[in-house]
Amino acid sequence: MTESTAPKGPAPGRSQAGPHPPGASADVPVGRGAPLHPNQFALLKQRRFAPFFWTQFLGAANDNVFKFALTLMVTYQLQLAWLPPSLAGLVIGALFILPYVLFSATSGQLADKHDKARLMRLVKNLEIAIMAIAAWGLHAANVPALLACVFLMGLHSTLFGPVKYAYLPQHLSERELTGGNGMVEMGTFVAILLGQLLGGLLVDAPGAGPRHVAWAGLALAVLGRAAAQALPASPSTDPGLRINWNPVTETWRNLRLAREDLAVFRSLLGISWMWFFGAVFLSNFPAFAKEVLHGGPQVASLLLAVFSIGIGVGSLLCEMLSKRHVEIGLVPLGAIGMSVFAIDLYLAARGLPPSAPYDVGAFLARPAHWRVLADLGALALFAGLYSVPMYALIQLRAQATHRARIIAANNILNALFMIASSVIAGALLGTGLDIPQVFLAVGLANAVVGACIFLIVPEYLLRFAAFVLTRLAYRLRIAHDERLPAAGPAVLLCNHVSFVDALLLMAASPRPIRFLMDAQIFRTPVLGGLFRLSQAIPIAPARDDPATDEAAFAAARAVLADGGMVCIFPEGRITRDGRLQPFKGGVMKLIDGLPDVPVIPMALGKLWGSDFSHVEGGRAMARPPRRGLWSRMSLTVGLPLQAAQVSPERLRAEVAQLLG
Repeated sequence: MTESTAPKGPAPGRSQAGPHPPGASADVPVGRGAPLHPNQFALLKQRRFAPFFWTQFLGAANDNVFKFALTLMVTYQLQLAWLPPSLAGLVIGALFILPYVLFSATSGQLADKHDKARLMRLVKNLEIAIMAIAAWGLHAANVPALLACVFLMGLHSTLFGPVKYAYLPQHLSERELTGGNGMVEMGTFVAILLGQLLGGLLVDAPGAGPRHVAWAGLALAVLGRAAAQALPASPSTDPGLRINWNPVTETWRNLRLAREDLAVFRSLLGISWMWFFGAVFLSNFPAFAKEVLHGGPQVASLLLAVFSIGIGVGSLLCEMLSKRHVEIGLVPLGAIGMSVFAIDLYLAARGLPPSAPYDVGAFLARPAHWRVLADLGALALFAGLYSVPMYALIQLRAQATHRARIIAANNILNALFMIASSVIAGALLGTGLDIPQVFLAVGLANAVVGACIFLIVPEYLLRFAAFVLTRLAYRLRIAHDERLPAAGPAVLLCNHVSFVDALLLMAASPRPIRFLMDAQIFRTPVLGGLFRLSQAIPIAPARDDPATDEAAFAAARAVLADGGMVCIFPEGRITRDGRLQPFKGGVMKLIDGLPDVPVIPMALGKLWGSDFSHVEGGRAMARPPRRGLWSRMSLTVGLPLQAAQVSPERLRAEVAQLLG
């Protein structure tokens, strides 16, 4: 079999592309076959993304310029009996997070009900007003007014959060979502880093620090509003929504909505756990730098810089590693890396000798400290690989009419998990553990939490297996995967070459696929367990087991009725000679009475002769790999066929043509 590309152009009875993703704007090319940018950075040249990126970037930078400058003012410049320096960071952080708990449910409803571009402009107007009040408070050294502005800036971020993540799937295709989210996550952490550095530099200016901070806050707010003016229209997804002003009942309702899709709900919990994990490290950087690494304040800033850069690099790597799909197979990889490097950070920080406080130069001169920085940067990088696909999956699979409200519920969970992280880390330190031991405990807990999530939602684990298979065992070239529909039911059919065909097909589709598979394969060690986890549907010949046959087709039709995708191997068994076998009539039975469900032929090439295929006169997996690691394979996706045009003979001819 040879690798080939699919025939060009539409043919009678075929549709060129699948439907638009839910919630997509009509004026934006968002189908899976939409023209692609060279890489995620090219989005910064496009109006549908660039104004949004700079609006959120400037807002995140302004939050951190103001918060960090105020924290330093209260800690070093102002003497307040009612707010001692030891509590300044805690109080300011709590005031900023409080609006997320109180108002996220309402902000999610507003984002679903109104045009998102218009709402972002209104939020930016609010930011200018808040910064005007803050400028007066900085000039007058009025700390109560400044603390009120911290709360209001938290409200500003609370209103912006659901809009931010609900905006992206309206303007980016499924193939762009991972890259777009990676850019947003990278931009957010870079903005946090630059904002804190700028806030620290400005407030420390002799005699004029507060005034410089005031002007910087106003300038960033005005620039953010200017960027928001260029945002394209983002129509309401639920204009008839009636606002429920009770945050408790609305949050509970949104969590129930998220639970309708188990993968979405577990992703919400997974993201919140990532914020718990990250908050433990971020909140302990100053004490870790001082008490364990024996460094000064600049060393604490260096740790923050390394962590932020790591998150940014990991977020940007997601698009390249996922090959421009929403690849949740990266999530287990990220979780493994987070635990491994958190544990190694504990080992690297043990036994560092006491010393006078290091400045950055002296700190970097010690080789042992480079291991600490490497662990911290790698830990953050894997956290980026962990979080970005989860955000993209929520955006892709959440109902368009409820997307912003589900994201708002996630923001509440994030806030609660971050508060819990402070309480639990404080309790662990109170029991006598030191900071490296707390990091070790969180790294081990991350392994347990990750294992629970991946066993409860096996799709993550299966996608990880497919990711490893197609990056390590094989090099899979996929042609025309844009022909797989981004939404709606579809029947996929493919030639059957090996025991890992299903895993290879999983790697090609960002959406879950339910496979109709020979019941006997479930008895195969390892693979049988994976297929049971994937909820593959066992099927047997009607003459041998009519009950299993009927149950299989009933289950497959239920998947299609629910808008899912079903894959069938119409040859009925793995080829034993590498040739395409006659197609059986099971696909006709499956689509009977379903005239609107497209049938999409696919062809796996160059897989015959691999370790997982049969060999003439032998059996699969009987000896070491015959073609070596990283062997080139291909998957070609054909054009969708209408059910009325389908027959076993035509489908076989289509697959044969794709094979070349």
